[in-house]
Amino acid sequence: MEYLALLMFISVCGVLLLGYPVALSLAGTALLFAGIGLSFGIFESSFLHALPNRLYGVLNNQTLLAVPLFVFMGAMLERSKIAEDLLNTMALLFGRFNIGLAISVILVGMLLAASTGIVGATVVTMGLLSLPTMLKRGYSPAFSSGIICATGTLGQIIPPSIALVLLGDVLASAYQKAQLSLGVFNPKTVSVGDLFAGAVIPGLILVALYIVYCLGVACFKPSVITKAEHVAIKPTEQPLTLALLLSALVPPLLLMSVVLGSILFGYATPTEAAGVGAMGALLLAIYKKQLTKPHLNAVMQTTVKITSMVFLILIGASLFSLVFRGFGGEELVHGLFQQMPGGVVGATIIVMLVMFLLGFILDFIEITFVVVPIVAPVLLAMGLDPVWLGIMIAVNLQTSFLTPPFGFALFYLRGVADKSVATSAIYKGVAPFIIIQLILLGILAYWPRLVTWLPNQIYG
Repeated sequence: MEYLALLMFISVCGVLLLGYPVALSLAGTALLFAGIGLSFGIFESSFLHALPNRLYGVLNNQTLLAVPLFVFMGAMLERSKIAEDLLNTMALLFGRFNIGLAISVILVGMLLAASTGIVGATVVTMGLLSLPTMLKRGYSPAFSSGIICATGTLGQIIPPSIALVLLGDVLASAYQKAQLSLGVFNPKTVSVGDLFAGAVIPGLILVALYIVYCLGVACFKPSVITKAEHVAIKPTEQPLTLALLLSALVPPLLLMSVVLGSILFGYATPTEAAGVGAMGALLLAIYKKQLTKPHLNAVMQTTVKITSMVFLILIGASLFSLVFRGFGGEELVHGLFQQMPGGVVGATIIVMLVMFLLGFILDFIEITFVVVPIVAPVLLAMGLDPVWLGIMIAVNLQTSFLTPPFGFALFYLRGVADKSVATSAIYKGVAPFIIIQLILLGILAYWPRLVTWLPNQIYG
């Protein structure tokens, strides 16, 4: 019966590869296998009876209320030309250097990630604003595409990240299961604030690695950023002044500080901070004179679409996890991990490798809601720190946005890039940044305190 759980997992991956909607694939496959199990008397209907309570818990979850609010904040900031002002100002600041535009894109991407937390919005915005300029400056299509896609995915790891909100909720449940399996009770649990604090230093390290890579390209392979047909950009008529720099930097930095600082220092829950961020985005849009009825309608439609997608997938994943548990899938996974050579280290390496490979075919939301609830309780019961595990998973899932053929960042950029930029160039351009993210995984595995130090300093 346990191997039916494994067959069900393989089946749902196959159905997803056929292109069916994720939520319906998860729920449909689970119901099909549950029906087979009930007909042969090897599946208990009590697991399906628990579904209403599970769904009520999902819809009544206060933490998940932060998702639509953060989505609204990010979509509103995208419409208020914050990114355009930032990019223009950074280009003025670093434009005298050949590699300066690439560094500007990275820094703007970092600030957008810390302001919005939405990967798609950042990639599309940066693709529209910076890709034509980078190509005109003589940057190769592959290098330009790689920079934009990679910096766009910073929204996955730099808080406030929607991915960390979802992952924090899943890990909190997994941590409780791990404690029950060990027969212990610890009132302290992992929270979204813990993950936000743990992601700050790894996010900054990743930005630094991106910049180091760009500097290395400028030093050892300058042809990538300065081609023979290089066209010089005329100096802008608007000189860089302190007032211009502050007007571009202060609004997003202030919003980021209020939202993130209120969470980290315990002044607000993630949901409350998300409400403040949404209101702050509205005020910035008014300040920029971008709060029009068409913009507001577009932002609200985007918010409803993304939120509906997330919660529908969560409902499908809840049904899938119940049926998986009913077939004894959790016992199967626990037994496999216990038998692996290397103990907890070997089990962690295998889980990270499996998640990396699944990132080629599945979105981070699917992996978060389907795979993490299966493997996280077992790994946490083996003694891993929940915050460290959460950040390792988040960085790993970040690569799912870049890995061909189904990396969503690649799709986003392909949708806005000029036809002269070949799809193969986009795939080639992201390869070094996938390697950089894997290097970051190795760094965090070797020095776990890079993740746990800040949460321990803030929360004790």
